[in-house]
Amino acid sequence: MSAALWTLIGLPLSAGALLALAGRPADRAAPLLAVGVSVATLGLAITASLQHPAVEAPLMEGLPFRIAVDGLSGVLVVTVTAVTLAVLLFSVAEFGAHDARARFFGLMLLFSGSMLVTVTATTLPVLLMSWEVMGATSWALIGYWWREPERTAAAGTAFLTTRAADLGLYLAAGAALAAGPGPLTLDGLAYSDEPWLSFVTAGLLIAAFGKSAQLPFSFWLSRAMQGPSPVSALLHSAAMVVAGAYLLLRTGPLLDASGWGADAAAWVGAATAVVLGVVAVAQTDLKQLLAASTCAQIGFMVLAAGVGATTGGVLQLMAHAAAKSLLFLVAGAWLTAWGTQQLPELRGAARAHRTVGVLCTVGALSLAGLPPLSLWAAKDVLLAVPLEDSPWLYATGLAAAVLSAAYSVKVLRFVWDFGRDRTGQRTTDGRTVPRGTVAPLTLLALACIALTPVAFPPVRDALGRYLGAQGQPSPVIWEFALSGALALAAAAVAWSWGARLVPLPGPLKAGSANWLGLERAAHLLLVSPALRIARAAAALDDHVLDRALLASARGTLVLARWTNRFVEGAVDGAVEGVATASRRLGAWARRPQTGQLHHYLAQAVAAFSVIAVVLVLVR
Repeated sequence: MSAALWTLIGLPLSAGALLALAGRPADRAAPLLAVGVSVATLGLAITASLQHPAVEAPLMEGLPFRIAVDGLSGVLVVTVTAVTLAVLLFSVAEFGAHDARARFFGLMLLFSGSMLVTVTATTLPVLLMSWEVMGATSWALIGYWWREPERTAAAGTAFLTTRAADLGLYLAAGAALAAGPGPLTLDGLAYSDEPWLSFVTAGLLIAAFGKSAQLPFSFWLSRAMQGPSPVSALLHSAAMVVAGAYLLLRTGPLLDASGWGADAAAWVGAATAVVLGVVAVAQTDLKQLLAASTCAQIGFMVLAAGVGATTGGVLQLMAHAAAKSLLFLVAGAWLTAWGTQQLPELRGAARAHRTVGVLCTVGALSLAGLPPLSLWAAKDVLLAVPLEDSPWLYATGLAAAVLSAAYSVKVLRFVWDFGRDRTGQRTTDGRTVPRGTVAPLTLLALACIALTPVAFPPVRDALGRYLGAQGQPSPVIWEFALSGALALAAAAVAWSWGARLVPLPGPLKAGSANWLGLERAAHLLLVSPALRIARAAAALDDHVLDRALLASARGTLVLARWTNRFVEGAVDGAVEGVATASRRLGAWARRPQTGQLHHYLAQAVAAFSVIAVVLVLVR
C-alpha cells in the first residue's frame, strides 16, 4: 500500500505542476486531464482510508519524511478528493477557451495535493512544507485574474495575513526542537517539557487560528472572495481554511497537556462562531455571507477540538465541506448567469431555475442545522460535551447554532422570494445557469443528505453511548431537542422578517456589515505601527547612519592625507637616510678591496698594530 499512498499525494502534485508550467498550450487538454487525475485520486483516497497505509523516506538527519492515513486523516482524504472532483467538474463549465485553464486547473490540483499532504503528515517538517505550498497556491488562485489590481490586492492581504500567523508553526517547530531531539511527530508534541510545551501550544494555536480565519484573523477570508467561485468553493470547504481546525483536532492531546490550550481553542472557536454569525446575518452580498458563515462554522470545529469532541468536529468538517462547496458553486452559477451576487438582486433566482434552487435549499438547510440534515447532528454531538462541563461555553455555542439558522434561511428567503414572481423576467432575458453545472451541484447535495446521523456510524455509535445503558435521557437528547427547537424558531423569524431593516443602531449594523472593521483594526494596530517603525528605521538609516558613515569616511580621508603628509614623509626620510648611510658605508668598505695581496697584508698589519697599541694602553 505504500505505492498507493505515494501516488495519492504525488499524482495531483505532479499533474498540477506540469499543467501550471505548460501554460496556454495545454489549455485544451487541461480540464480533461485534471478531472481524470481527480477521479483517480478519489479512488486512491478511498483505498487508503480503508487500508490505512504509512510511508517514510529520508529527509534530514533525524527528521524523516513521514505520512500516514489513519481513522481521522482517512476521513479527510476522501472529503478533500471528493469535493475537489465536484469543484473541478463545475469548473469545466465555468471556464471557457479564452481563460488560462491550464494555469487554473494546475493550481487547483497543487492546492488539493498540498492539502492531502497536510492531512496525512505525521511530522512537523512535512506539515510545514505542505503548509507553505498551500499558502502560495491560495495566493495564486485568489489572484487568478491578476490584471485586476483589486484582486491582486485581495490575494496579497490573504497571503500576508496567513503568513503572519504561519510564523506560529515555526515557533512550535523551534520549541519542539529545543525540547529535545527527535523526529518531531505530531503525536509526540504533547510530551514536551515546560516551558517548551507552552511555546509549542501557542505556536500551533496561532497558526491554526490564522489558517482557519478565526478571530482576530477572520478578515482575510472576506478579501479572498475576489477569487473565482470554484476557488472559493474549494478554499472554504475542504482545503486550507479547514486545515487549522484539522490540526487542532489532530493535536488534541497537546492542547490538554498544556493546561490552557484546550480552553483557549474552545473559547476562540465559540466566540468566532457567534461574532461571525452576526456578521453573516448583516451581509447582503451572497459570497460575503457565505464567507462569514465559513468562519462561524469552522468555529464549531475549533470548539470541538478544545472540548475534545473529535467525533462531532470531524462530522462538522465533512458536512460543512459538502454544504459550503455546494453553496459557493450555486453562487458562482448565479453570478455567471445574472452578473450579480447581491441578495436583493437575486430575488426569485431559485424560481428561475428550480433545480439549482432545490440544490441551494439542501445546502442552506444543512448549514442551518435544521433536521434531518447533517450539520444538525454534528452540532449536537459536539455541543453535548460542553453542556455537561461548561454551561457558559454551551450557551455560546447554542447561540451560534441559532445564528446559523438565521443567516441560512435569510439566503433562502431572498432567492425564493415567494412574494414576487420574477421567473418570467429572468428567463426571457436569457440569463440562465450555464450547462454542465447541475451535475456537480447534485453530487454535493447528495453528500449533504448522506451525511446524516443514521448514515454515519461513528455518530450513531456516539449517540448510542450518550443514551446510556438504561436508556435514560442523556445530555445529547436534551441538546437535540433544545437546539432543534431554537433553530426552527430562528428560521421562522428570519423567513417572516424578510428584507425589512433590523432595528439596531447604525454603527452596529455598519460595523457588522463591514466585518467589524477587523481589517482596519489590523492596519491600525499592526500594519501602520510596523510601517512607522520601518519608516523610522529607514530615516535612521538615511539621516543618521548614512551621515555617520560619510563623516567617518571623511575623517578617515583627512587622517590618511595627514598621515601621508607628515608621518609617511618622516618615515620616507628616515628610510632614505638609512639607505644613504648604507650606500656610503658600502662605498667605504669597497675602497680597501683592491684585489692586490700585499695591500691586504699591509691592512692586516695596520689593524693588528692598532689592536696591539689599544691593548697596551688599556693595560
